[in-house]
Parts: sequence; C-alpha cells; structure tokens
Amino acid sequence: MTTNNKALPVLAVLMAACFPTIEARAQTMPNAAAIDAEVKRLMARTNARGMAVAVVDHGKVGYVHAYGIRNAKGDPLTADTVMYGASLTKTVFAYTVMQLVDQGKLKLDKPMKEDLDKPLPAYGPDPVFPDKYGPYKDLADDSRWQKITPRMSLTHSTGFANFWFIEPDHKLHIHFEPGVRFNYSGEGFILLQFVIEHGRKAQGLGVDLGDLTRANFDRLGMTRTSLVWRDAFVANVADGWNDQGEIQEHDQRRKVRVAGSMDTTISDLPKFVAALVRGDGLSAASRAEMTKPLLHITTAHQFPPFLPDLPASEQRKDLYAGLGVVVFDGPQGHGFYKGGHDGQTANAMVCIEASQRCVVILSNDVRSEAGFADLVRFILGDTAVPYDWEYGDHAGKS
Repeated sequence: MTTNNKALPVLAVLMAACFPTIEARAQTMPNAAAIDAEVKRLMARTNARGMAVAVVDHGKVGYVHAYGIRNAKGDPLTADTVMYGASLTKTVFAYTVMQLVDQGKLKLDKPMKEDLDKPLPAYGPDPVFPDKYGPYKDLADDSRWQKITPRMSLTHSTGFANFWFIEPDHKLHIHFEPGVRFNYSGEGFILLQFVIEHGRKAQGLGVDLGDLTRANFDRLGMTRTSLVWRDAFVANVADGWNDQGEIQEHDQRRKVRVAGSMDTTISDLPKFVAALVRGDGLSAASRAEMTKPLLHITTAHQFPPFLPDLPASEQRKDLYAGLGVVVFDGPQGHGFYKGGHDGQTANAMVCIEASQRCVVILSNDVRSEAGFADLVRFILGDTAVPYDWEYGDHAGKS
C-alpha cells in the first residue's frame, strides 16, 4: 500500500481536530481581574477573612495576590505576610530528601536502620517533644521497624498513626506491615527527619534539616520562608480563624518539624512550586520519582485514619502516593497535589505536569477550604484533583 504524501498535512490537521493534545485541553488561563473576582466571591461565600493565591504557568510564577486581613486588628494580608505552611512542609522535605538521594547520601529502598549507629528503640526521648514520652523505645518489641525505608516514610506507608501522641495510650505503634498500604502519617516523615539528623556522618548524614532547606530557600530567593520561627516575622505575620470564626494566634514553632513547621509567604512558596514542576535542583530520575504513581490509595477518604479499603470496583484507579505528594490523572494528564490544614489554616498546591501549570493557595481562615475545588477549576479547568478524597474528616491532623 502506498500513501499520498500530499494528503499527510490534511490528515494531521484532521487528527489534531479529533484528538486534541493534552496541552490543547488545558483551558485558557483567566486574567488577573477574573481571578480577583472569583476569589472575592469565594471569600464572601465561605466568610473567610484572609486568603492568598498564586499561579504558575508553564513553569514560571505569574499571578500572585493576597486578599483580606491577617489579624483581629484588621491589618491587611499582603503578598509578604508570613503564613503557616502546614503540611506543604512535607513536599519541601521530600524534595530535599531527593537531593540527598542524588548526592548518594540516602537510598530510598534501604532500611533506615542501616543509617543509624544503634537500634532505633535505643534512642532517647522524642526529638521535638523531649518533655513527653519518647516514641522510639515503644518499638522495642516490634521488629517491623527494621523494615522501614525512606520511600515508606514519604509515601505514608510506615504503619504509624499520624502522630504517636494521638494514640489512645500515647505510644508509638506500627499498625500494619510497613510498605503495604497508605495511611497518612506525619510521624513517618519525622522518623526520616530523625535518621537524616542523627545518621552516620561518614555517609553524609547527621545534618540539620533547617540548614538543608534554608540552602534551597536562599537559592530560590525565598527570603521569608523557614522551617523554624524567626523573630523578624512578627512585624507582618498572619493569625488565623477557625471554623467557628474565632481568631487564633500564629504558632511560633522553634524546632524543625518536617511534618509541618514551615512558615512562608505567597510571594515565596510559588518559587519552590515552580522549581518543583520544572525539575530544578533534582536529577531527572529523582524528579520523575517524586510524582510517579508509587502506592495505590484504596480508601474513600484521607481521614479518619486506618479506613478500610473500598471495594475494588469503587477505588479510584489513578490515585496514588508519590513522594511527599498525591498523584492523579485527569483530562489534562498527570498531576500532583498536596494539601495543608490545621484548625485555622487551609492550604493547597495543585500542578499539572504537561503544561507545568499550578495553583498555590494559602489561607489563614480554615473556612475558605470549602471553595478550593471551585477556585482551582476556575483557574486550571477540569483537572480531576482528588478533593473528594482529601476533604474527609480532618480529625487527627496537625
């Protein structure tokens, strides 16, 4: 069979019309005035007092704006107001871990026991809460801790609860065989932090996570972002509002806690998100590993913890844990997502890989969260972000 070469351009046009590319399916980005109007509608509908939004388009930070107020006095929330990063800290940490992997200082699938000089249960009290019951000695009679790897920590599959201190007996437990299923756990991230900070110096560990992350923040020009509180932040910091509309003071976290101690601004954080979606600062292999579908998520919601698996026919087939993010597929192709939440904070980061488009939301009013899905859809179009899974019962989050 022969092909008429003159017909090929016509055929290509017809195929493009019938089968648009993923890039073509990304909607035209709304302009700044339209985003402003949509955010103001969201805030009016949810009674939210403060909110900040940024958009990354084709890997570059574009729109950045803050709305509302930052405290009970009515001081304005600005693009440089320091806001609580909450669990978006976990994505920053995962990125930093992958830099250590690139440097040969960590291996994702090597049991972390091999990076320590003594068995984990032999270490002392909780590194962040030394006045409370220490967690690792609780594992002395459960040898499964020896199987836990950095990958398990970053995919929330260590078997730990979110935090040891929310367990009924205030002790650390492994609830299932490490690595077999997803259960959101800040405690797993804190274990990896402990290993990096207390591991063998001969292999390049025994380093401070505050210093490691600060190097990235400095490189990216994130001048008002830190994993520990700085007194310089006090002049322009956001307090928050809970779901009852009550004001809550900003917590000044004096110790690095990679599960959620980051303070940041809407001017700073999109610089990191843009670098992440572009792959800056990581090898191509490590960047790909972060947003690869690594562990299938089989529950109806993220919280409460230890939910049973849905029947196979009801499980979302594209929903997976990546490293420090949740990954999914939708009309615009592969994407990744991370939320951050506490009693007075609601944050979100959504990115679409093909177009390198992202939305970053920081809010100092937890009530705003009810409008996030609509806002992301307005800016990015239909993405299939897993909001129905994310916004289950938030009990136990921190």
